[in-house]
Amino acid sequence: MAKKRTRSRGIRQRWMANSLAAVLFIVLLGVSAFSLAMSSFYYSTMSSDLEARATMATRSFRNFTETEYNNRAASYVAEFEDKGNLEIQFINPFGRIQYSSYGLTAGSAPGTADIAGAIENKELTPWTGSDPNTGEHIMCVASPILYDGSVVGVVRLVTSLKLVDRQIALVVLLAFGVGALIIAIVYFSNLYFVRSIVEPVAGVTDIAQRIAGGSYGIQMEKRSDDEVGDLVDAINDMSMKINQAEKLKSEFISSVSHELRTPLTAINGWAETMASGELRDAEDMKKGLSIIVSEARRLTSMVEELLDFTRIEDGRFTLSIEPVDIKAELEDAVYTYREFFRREGITLTHTDCEEEFPPIEADPQRLRQVFCNILDNAAKHGGSGERIESAISKEGDEAVITIRDYGPGIPEDELPHVKYKFYKGSSKARGSGIGLAVCDEIITRHGGTLTLSNAEGGGCRVTIRLPLEA
Repeated sequence: MAKKRTRSRGIRQRWMANSLAAVLFIVLLGVSAFSLAMSSFYYSTMSSDLEARATMATRSFRNFTETEYNNRAASYVAEFEDKGNLEIQFINPFGRIQYSSYGLTAGSAPGTADIAGAIENKELTPWTGSDPNTGEHIMCVASPILYDGSVVGVVRLVTSLKLVDRQIALVVLLAFGVGALIIAIVYFSNLYFVRSIVEPVAGVTDIAQRIAGGSYGIQMEKRSDDEVGDLVDAINDMSMKINQAEKLKSEFISSVSHELRTPLTAINGWAETMASGELRDAEDMKKGLSIIVSEARRLTSMVEELLDFTRIEDGRFTLSIEPVDIKAELEDAVYTYREFFRREGITLTHTDCEEEFPPIEADPQRLRQVFCNILDNAAKHGGSGERIESAISKEGDEAVITIRDYGPGIPEDELPHVKYKFYKGSSKARGSGIGLAVCDEIITRHGGTLTLSNAEGGGCRVTIRLPLEA
């Protein structure tokens, strides 16, 4: 009996120590992450607001001469409406304050990084820190006012972070209070549940065998909250995750099967029609053969994309590097698609660069794959514009390739995600959703970048940058 009691106390101690340590770590991590997130939210929100205000103020001084700037700056400070929350300053090119909505700081030189950044780099520069004169925690944004490319002055917005810091401190304190409450709840609940330990594991074994036999997602009834209960939770969680993974696999297979079935159906349908002898008109035969060739090519492309994707996922994706004439590779891809696009009612034009390009170290087949995929996407998603343009130019030590369509473009909220695997967004065009992911991987492995953006005047522009020198 004494031995059993001792073992019970040992299990209880280990249980409490392990569970509370894990919970304490998670709570501290969560509270810390929450605190950092709230601080970042408050500061980034204020910074964004100041930057917007500074940009707006700078625009009202666009192309002002120095005399016009001085006159306008004085009146702007006098008419500034938000003096209770912000201080607006106009700073000369030497870093000294000329005009201030507070008045007290006029003539001083704060010497902070935002002013130096605005004057030296000629760009809007934020800064957060302690005021050099008062030691107060402040946030500033300085925006240069340019005339003929020269800085004639700087608009600087300054706000105190005292109230914000106090609010953040309260939020952090509340988060620690919630964390302490969670730890207390876990502690007392563990004290209660740890009393009922040492339960039979036969049911656990049976369920584990059923899961191993393929009954994914099956759940066990949890009858205790001791070691066996944890084991039940772990097995249930494992069962759910296996079930979810199986569903994801099935959904992916179903999606790919649907995409593969579409061209196969077209090929089979036309092949059976032609084999039956029902088509007697030469034009119909030509049309049927054209569809078969087109769908077969699309089918081949999809299979190649899937193979490339699996190679990328399991680390077998490699490049065969050799000296490549990048202009010739792009021209070959354009030539390959020009006639095909013409039959689809799409005009494909190419603008070459007269400047000579040195051979680059690359995989010609993979680059051709990227060019063809992007041209195909341009026709698939932007073919309604009936025009596609490609161009190559040299910028510094990079070759810049652009392919632009005149279709509807990409919704702004989808732009950051279009290169993700399996992402298709709101597009109704057919495809597996992995082509751009493969292209991006190929360009990245060549040391370049692939970006997508909406072009002015409509349509989507794909920009590829490849280094000309290794």
